[in-house]
Amino acid sequence: MARIDFYILNQAGQHSRQTFACRLAEKAYRLDKTVHIHARNRADAERLDELLWTFRDGSFVPHERLGDRGGPVESPVTIGCEGDTVEARDLLINLCDDIPGCAEAFPRVAELVTSDDDCKQLSRRRFATYREQGHSLETHNL
Repeated sequence: MARIDFYILNQAGQHSRQTFACRLAEKAYRLDKTVHIHARNRADAERLDELLWTFRDGSFVPHERLGDRGGPVESPVTIGCEGDTVEARDLLINLCDDIPGCAEAFPRVAELVTSDDDCKQLSRRRFATYREQGHSLETHNL
């Protein structure tokens, strides 16, 4: 079973989730972990691609969007959405409203929860599903 970490953010909005996803991906990269960030759609994946270059001065997180080119993926951080073929990595950062089908291939999943009521409600549903599946759950209030 996977370890699922719910990060409860004090901020609202999708941009807060995406910025924290970048910080988390950078931390994992510095720990020599591979990461996949699963976006809600192609437009969000494009925003994350840009944000990984700009979210913090001096940061460098080598990454690539899935589906941008054919061939094997060599970057330690990938960004994709439903419909992309996702290889197993050390960490899945889920930015979707539901649990992606690829989640079962990851030993660790990060769920990012903003202070928005709809985000909290959808996260509670994912939490209950993970618990029913027998995963190890941790909550981090930030």
